[in-house]
Amino acid sequence: MHQICHYIPLFALSIFPQKGDSSTDKHTDGWNLFRGNQQLTGVVEGQLPEQPELLWTFQTGDAVESTAAIVENTVYIGSLDEHLYAIDFATGELKWKYQATSGIKSSPSFYKNTVYFGDEFGTFHAVNAQTGEKVWTFEAGGEIISSANFFEDRVLFGAYDNFLYCLSKKDGSLLWKFKSEGYVHATPAIYKDRVFITGCDGYFRMINIRTGQQVKRIELGDYVAASPAVRNSRAYFGTFGNQVLCVNLDNSEIIWKYEHDKRKFPYYSSAAVTEDIIVVGGRDKMVHALDPKTGEEIWNFTTKSKVESSPIIVGEKVLVASARGVIYILDLNSGKAIWQFDTAASLISSASFDAGKFVIGNDDGIVFCFGKK
Repeated sequence: MHQICHYIPLFALSIFPQKGDSSTDKHTDGWNLFRGNQQLTGVVEGQLPEQPELLWTFQTGDAVESTAAIVENTVYIGSLDEHLYAIDFATGELKWKYQATSGIKSSPSFYKNTVYFGDEFGTFHAVNAQTGEKVWTFEAGGEIISSANFFEDRVLFGAYDNFLYCLSKKDGSLLWKFKSEGYVHATPAIYKDRVFITGCDGYFRMINIRTGQQVKRIELGDYVAASPAVRNSRAYFGTFGNQVLCVNLDNSEIIWKYEHDKRKFPYYSSAAVTEDIIVVGGRDKMVHALDPKTGEEIWNFTTKSKVESSPIIVGEKVLVASARGVIYILDLNSGKAIWQFDTAASLISSASFDAGKFVIGNDDGIVFCFGKK
């Protein structure tokens, strides 16, 4: 069971990098962690251009499965070439790169001038966002695919030694760790004073952030690679049992389950959730939009390959990518395609959005930035 929670990337042909021209745009809020916020909803205010243009590309030394953080005109993104890169958001020029212990699949998270991420060796890093110098490191007992999330003075992440870790942001000292029964692959979601994790042990767990004590666990019957999205005391996520679930966080009951009537495939992609719609990609080569209250399908969109990348919702549009290497913009209400771009290599990385532009990396190691010229 555990081995299936490892993801084996696909590779394809490469294309040549470009650089964009300079800009004086300022970015102060940005996209500071995987899925854009502590609840991992994948929803952001703003507007995508009707027909985005390629502004610049940046070439790393290996595949990019990491999703970028974008803060204060800088893109922070990891590569399997063992480096974390800081790239100028306006120009695509390198600001600095940091040598990790191993390849980076974890998506960097930003908090108060520090970038946090894990690597495949199991080292968790805190790096100065301005200089690229190490602040501190912490050694977990297994590889880290999970991205970090924050609560007050704490940083939390999962690892393949079956633990959820809670460390001090300041110095990386261990505050507590919680042992599950399988790899903690996904990023933990935070809501109020609880942290919520899915994992390869087939449970959805609620844990007290201050004490590290389990409050509740719900048996799902199948393991989960997707991160939970939390909104209005409900959690939403897909499973390797071919279903999307909605869990009531107040009474710990599963409210509904969605399963396509014909295509029975797992969900690796994490869901984007608003008040009125859930959007999630599947290995059934489809993007599904569901009603958050009932789980009924609103629309679906068919791609030509599985969707490992997690969609984000920007205004009235959905931004999502397929494993064939195509980026799509869909109308949120109808699911109709508005725009697409072929990057010529597999996409596992998800898009990050800020100030009318978005960034995504592919398996040829290329980071793309799109917007309006």
